[in-house]
Amino acid sequence: MNLDTTLNRKQFIATSSAALLAASLPNLLRAETAGKVVVGFVGLAHIHTPSYTKNLKNHSDVIVKAVYDHDKDRTKKYATMLGATAVESADAIWSDPQITAVVILSETNLHHDLVLQGAQAGKHMFVEKPLGINTRESLEMAAAIDKAGVHFTTGYFNRVDPKHIFIKNEVAKGNFGTITRARASNCHSGSLGHWFDKEYRWMADPSIAGVGAFGDLGTHKLDILMWILGEIDSVSAVIKPVVHNYGDCDETGEALIKFKSGVIGTLAAGWVDVDDPVGFLVSGTEAHAVIFNGNLYYKNKKQGFDGKKPILQFPKTPESPINQFIAAVRGSKDQPLVQPHEAAARVSAMEAIYTASQANTWVNVV
Repeated sequence: MNLDTTLNRKQFIATSSAALLAASLPNLLRAETAGKVVVGFVGLAHIHTPSYTKNLKNHSDVIVKAVYDHDKDRTKKYATMLGATAVESADAIWSDPQITAVVILSETNLHHDLVLQGAQAGKHMFVEKPLGINTRESLEMAAAIDKAGVHFTTGYFNRVDPKHIFIKNEVAKGNFGTITRARASNCHSGSLGHWFDKEYRWMADPSIAGVGAFGDLGTHKLDILMWILGEIDSVSAVIKPVVHNYGDCDETGEALIKFKSGVIGTLAAGWVDVDDPVGFLVSGTEAHAVIFNGNLYYKNKKQGFDGKKPILQFPKTPESPINQFIAAVRGSKDQPLVQPHEAAARVSAMEAIYTASQANTWVNVV
């Protein structure tokens, strides 16, 4: 056997092996992803990105295949951490048939285009709160998500707090009698501690985030108020900067809320509080509930609650929103996902609150 024959045979074997490997690759990928949700991250800017990426990296039912952010350094950082492919365009994720679900953690002013693209591509979407930068864009996104018929939720994790669930159930049963007032607060010292000076500076820029401190934290408890008490009629508010660590970006605020049910509510939120002991309160003609320092105290004589000792026993705590989302994509029925119209309604109410503060008047909520 001469040298040319030997080389030709080696080349044939190498070529054949490569062809066999290429042909078998789709089957290998299908085997690897069987029964799992293949996810892409679109945008990695949000302050909760580390927790979501850590969760899904260690999630037994998830494979993170690709990540994209307009900031190439962020893309590389999280692609390396997740063992995923760093792609240069979101189009690479929208066009990938293996990726059925996406997690959108971009700056808020980028949500609109990304969500519309995701809906067009038929991807299930977890979108970090708030849904949009204003009411108009949020309603457009909600309509596109509904039309696409895909699963959706957002990061309103206060809904899985068993104390909030307890209060919601008691309200639904009518055990509060006539509810007269409700109060919600969500405050921390982020501005005092300069949390947003570097990596998350955009979150203190309302032109990018849509809101400042009040909207950033307030949207969580606004969601709980609306989840429990229903639609809002009108609002008034005072929202302002305090120490001006982020220029004119608001750092605290308080809203007065008239619910369509007749309940009066207040909402406090900000980044300049050294403590925030009273997280939630509902008062009615037959019962009173308050979450104080993380404990729920409930007074209702008819049910034998004296309000003096915290309630410590609750039903099983629901999964986190991101885990509910993955379960729904995998086919689990009746997951308590936040619906697109709910997410849009929170943006609409928050926009009205900011408008009311700027105009020093009452504003009707769309």
